[in-house]
Amino acid sequence: MRVMKMEENTQKKKGLRWELFDFVKILLICFIAALGIKTFIAQPVFVEGSSMYPTLEDGEFGFTNLLGLSIEGINRGDIVIVSHDNEYWVKRVIGMPGEKIKCQDNVVYINGEALEEPYLDNAYAQDIEKQQKYFTSDFDEVTLKDDEYFVMGDNRVVSADSRIVGPFKRSQIVGKGVFVISPLDQIGYHNQ
Repeated sequence: MRVMKMEENTQKKKGLRWELFDFVKILLICFIAALGIKTFIAQPVFVEGSSMYPTLEDGEFGFTNLLGLSIEGINRGDIVIVSHDNEYWVKRVIGMPGEKIKCQDNVVYINGEALEEPYLDNAYAQDIEKQQKYFTSDFDEVTLKDDEYFVMGDNRVVSADSRIVGPFKRSQIVGKGVFVISPLDQIGYHNQ
């Protein structure tokens, strides 16, 4: 009888060790998978401020696509995440490498031609123009280098962007698009 109890205790200890080992193994696998997703597929994004209003609103939370950035590249009109002074900003690509960009009388020009911007909320922009006489402030022509992009927020009157800090290099663009998951009534993917 005594021998049986010792064997049972030994088996229980072995069983407990194996369960603990399995638990640690599962945690490690989950950690590696999460790290891989965050590094190569998607990163969390928290929208702070109103520079992309009304496309994206202050307080929205979601994920940006890292894989799509590598596969699809960057196109005019894309919403991107840029790195500036250890911060991440959500902006829209306006000027592409090698182009000349300027704004005059509320019109953005690319290589001398007026840029159509269907992604802007025209009613919102017109309201701002009535109040302030402009939606996009004038800026002198900027010639982008082979590895530079000019980005601006959709809410031009409050956005800190390339008009203030200059163009962004490709290496400073860290994500493409934002899939909003919170608040629930705003769920959706915003890329253009």
